[in-house]
Amino acid sequence: MGNHCTRSSCCRKVWSYICCCSSLNKTQAKSQKGSCFVKGKVHPVSRMEKWEEKITEANSNGKILVVNFKASWCLPCRKMAPIYQELASTYTSMIFVTIDVEELAEFSNEWNVEATPTVVFLKDGRQMDKLVGGDAAELQKKTAAAADLLLRQS
Repeated sequence: MGNHCTRSSCCRKVWSYICCCSSLNKTQAKSQKGSCFVKGKVHPVSRMEKWEEKITEANSNGKILVVNFKASWCLPCRKMAPIYQELASTYTSMIFVTIDVEELAEFSNEWNVEATPTVVFLKDGRQMDKLVGGDAAELQKKTAAAADLLLRQS
């Protein structure tokens, strides 16, 4: 199936059966949903109000917003989750968020997300880079490049 999932019904059906095997248990998921935003943390965005909060925070502080569009049924998304968390812990000058493509389907479509995972890098509300698929090395490379850009601009 490759290193990404399309949003086709076939992929959803296959991966929905293994959704219960996710590395994030229900208690952890509940605690993350209700938590406040902290540096070095991946912030789940499930409502447009939270999106507006994060984009405003990034824009007003000159930060890069790293947006991971994912799906619970997508195996490459789950494989990338610990790497994405590690990047958030390493690059605390950037804001890392996740958006479930099914929770915010219309919003995901506005960003032309056709496969998961899709990671979009935003600076001043504009897309500066994009990665489609679960390529950990490429995600690390693009994140480091974004961090370098921030350093050069400061």
